This record gives sequence, C-alpha cells and structure tokens, in this order.
Amino acid sequence: MSITAIVPVWNGRELLERLLASVEAQTEPAAELLVVDNGSTDGAPELARARGARVIAMGRNAGFAAAVNRGIRESRGEWIAVLNSDVELAPDYFEKLLAVDVWFATGKILAEGSGNRIDATFDALCRGGAAWRVGNGRADASAFSFARPIWSAPWTAALFRAELFQRVGLLEESFESYLEDVEFGLRCAAQGLAGQYVPEALAWHRGSATLGRWHPETVRRMARNQLLLLARHYPRRLLVGWFWPIFVAQFLWGAVAFRHGAGFAWLRGEWQGLRRFFATRGQALDAKTLISVLSTNEDLIRSVQASTGFDIYWRLYFLLTRGGAK
Repeated sequence: MSITAIVPVWNGRELLERLLASVEAQTEPAAELLVVDNGSTDGAPELARARGARVIAMGRNAGFAAAVNRGIRESRGEWIAVLNSDVELAPDYFEKLLAVDVWFATGKILAEGSGNRIDATFDALCRGGAAWRVGNGRADASAFSFARPIWSAPWTAALFRAELFQRVGLLEESFESYLEDVEFGLRCAAQGLAGQYVPEALAWHRGSATLGRWHPETVRRMARNQLLLLARHYPRRLLVGWFWPIFVAQFLWGAVAFRHGAGFAWLRGEWQGLRRFFATRGQALDAKTLISVLSTNEDLIRSVQASTGFDIYWRLYFLLTRGGAK
C-alpha cells in the first residue's frame, strides 16, 4: 500500500521543515513526497528538495485547491495523504489511518500549543450552508474520542484512496481555499463513499498560519464559497424550502464577521457569491440524499454543542430554525 504525501506550500519554511521531519519519522513511510509550491520566496522549495521531495512549481499562488489537484494528478501512490505545511504528525499517523478499510480517513488534530484543545476532527454542514469543524476550539473530551463514519474530512491531514478521485473528481478550484473540502465531501456523500474519523491518530496544527482566521481574505472567500456551495449542490426545491435556515446561517455568520472587524470582507464575499450564483448552478445532489446527510449533520452538531457548551452562533441558529437549542 504505497503512499504519496502531497504538501501544498506558500512560504513558511520553518513550519515545512517540522512537517517533513514528522513525515520522515512515520512508521508507515510515504513512498513519494510531492511539495507543490505556490510561489514561495523564503526558501521553502529549496528546503523540500534538500529533504528528498519532488517539488512541483505552480509559478504563482494558485490557491490550495489547484495546488492539491496538481499533486494528485502527478502522484503514483495507491493512497494519497494531503497535508498542510503547518502540521506535525505523530509517528504512527499514517499507520493508524491505513488500519481502517474506508475511502478516506483523518485523525484527531489538536491545536498546537493549546494543551489539549481540538483544532479539527471532521466537518459537518448545516442546512443553511455553514459548516462546523467539529470540536474546533473545544477542550478534548469523550465526544471526540470514538471513531465514527464521516462524509467530510478536513484536508489538514487526511488520507485518501487514489481511486476515490477517479470516482468523485478533484477539488473545485474555483473555491481556491476554504470549504473546498466540504464541497468534495458532499460529492462523496452523493455516491455513498464514506470515510472515517480515527481519534487514535494524532496530529498538531498551527492553524491559519498563512493569513489568519479573521483575515479579510479568509472571510471573503468563506462568505463567497458558502453561497457557491449552495449553488452547486442544493436542488431548487430545497433552496426554496430551506430559505429560512439559509438566511439565518448566512446572516449570523456575517454578524460574527462584523464582530471580528471583517464585516466589509463578508459583504464583498456575499456579493461575489450572489453574482456567480446562477452561473455556478450545476448538477444538484439528489434531494433525498441531501436531506438525510444534512439532517444527520445538524443532529450531530446540536448533540456535540449541547455536551460541550453551545457557541452563540449555533445556539441562535437552532433557536431560530428548529425551536430551541436543547
């Protein structure tokens, strides 16, 4: 079972060095290491070559999705690991993910320097088009410590069967970065190709090391891509039938952006998403499948929020759309 590890990089030489050291230390080693360079200027590509990686130069900052897709097209492994450059893996990370017989897998990713706080586990999307990286910012707890089937893995540190990309396709490059992994997960759900969350596999993530969580560019892309996600995959009758949850989810997310000083970036993203909405309309998912997946996701979000303490966003979302955050 050969593994190709793909690392998109845009500067961050010191972080990349740490990641590559943890890849080299894997008990189940990667047979191929591809570093896809988005125009770094700090010596990151030279470091990668010195550590034995094959460097693929994009020539510009083409975005996360385009860089990953280029790496997938040029990979030779039966399994493909996609890794952010600001991640550090436990030595048995690949070994534990390979032990489960699924289409893709990801582990428990802790926030670096936070003690035991969760950075990522898996993603859950609500009817309104907003996604929660389940557990993000929470203290590690029993809710995040058992394996479960998933439809969407954060591409922070995930392992995929190469065959999956032949069935589902690659990342949607128009998303550039942010929610491109959730969009891919919806396509997996449409075909019943499930993955698994493996909490015994551990990694540590710096998180938003390139731009920052509330950087205007981050907020703009997320606001735009939430709308493009709806445009690509929601059947017309669900866009109409779920108008209120969609409005609530988007409005509340905008309110959070304004609270963090990124309100105008949110408005720009919303405007760009609306302008491209109808041009983006593609093959919508089967309504029955989408209802099943998102209903399950909302139940999960609600359950985990209730057991670990509600964020104000999700408390208000459930209060306004389902009669109370219980």
